Amino acid sequence: MLRTAYLLTGHHHDAEDLVQVALAKSYAQWHRVAQANDPDAYAWRIMINAHRDRVRGLRVFEWLTTRFPERSDRDRTEQVLARDVLAHALRRLPARQRAAVVLRYVEDRTETEVATLLGVRLGTVRSRAARGLEKLRADPAVRVLRPEGSRR
Repeated sequence: MLRTAYLLTGHHHDAEDLVQVALAKSYAQWHRVAQANDPDAYAWRIMINAHRDRVRGLRVFEWLTTRFPERSDRDRTEQVLARDVLAHALRRLPARQRAAVVLRYVEDRTETEVATLLGVRLGTVRSRAARGLEKLRADPAVRVLRPEGSRR
């Protein structure tokens, strides 16, 4: 039975499982198996039916379509690396300049809001943000970054 089960399944472990299922079902229905004209053939038929039921459950249905089911996302590796470089460059700025740049350009707040949040005058926010941007632009790591959509 094991050899036939192996030929049916194509895999040794699946064949052992199939024989085990067939023998367990034969044992559970032993009164029918014993009364059959050929008990051996009856047990083999149980194994073949168990295999057919197993294969029926594994069937995968396919539908032909003109579209791909999943969309491909573009690779965001460069974007993540650019953000990391920019975060490191921001950490190298003095705390006050960093606060002005982050609030003004990252959080997109107005100069008046930034001045209120930092508790300084409007001119101070402008000068700190301008100096911070100047240092970021001079940073060699940031200089190699390209804005999205621009080409060099």
